[in-house]
Amino acid sequence: MAIASILLIIYPAWDVIGTFLDIRANLNSPSRTPQYINAVISVLTTLAVGVVLQKGIPETLMVFGAWAILTGSIQLVLGLQRRKLLGGQWPMIISGGQSMIAGVSIIIQAHAPAMGIANLAGYSAFGAFYYLLSAFRLSKTIKQATAV
Repeated sequence: MAIASILLIIYPAWDVIGTFLDIRANLNSPSRTPQYINAVISVLTTLAVGVVLQKGIPETLMVFGAWAILTGSIQLVLGLQRRKLLGGQWPMIISGGQSMIAGVSIIIQAHAPAMGIANLAGYSAFGAFYYLLSAFRLSKTIKQATAV
């Protein structure tokens, strides 16, 4: 359970870093407000998970699931809005949709912690994959922006 507890804290904190890298890579994006909202939600979730872990795993999984739903919906909508302007948004779109589904699943199974933790492991694995895809795309975007 110690590894799961660490993942529950690190994942939203890592999302803050990823969000600011995305903002930096897409400075000409028409609206960065959703990204800043996403970062605030992730910071608050990181803190909340740290506190709620003291109550128990089910409560922590519910907080984490709510975070996945909120930030996933922001990613999905933002990816859909930016796809024509920036292109290459499919990792964000898929990741956002998957986060929303995973968040609902984590909340539903929160009172069966073994299932919730198993969902968390799968969610983290897919999330890492999407982060790699996004990082690859963002590195291309940053290179193109600095070459101009």
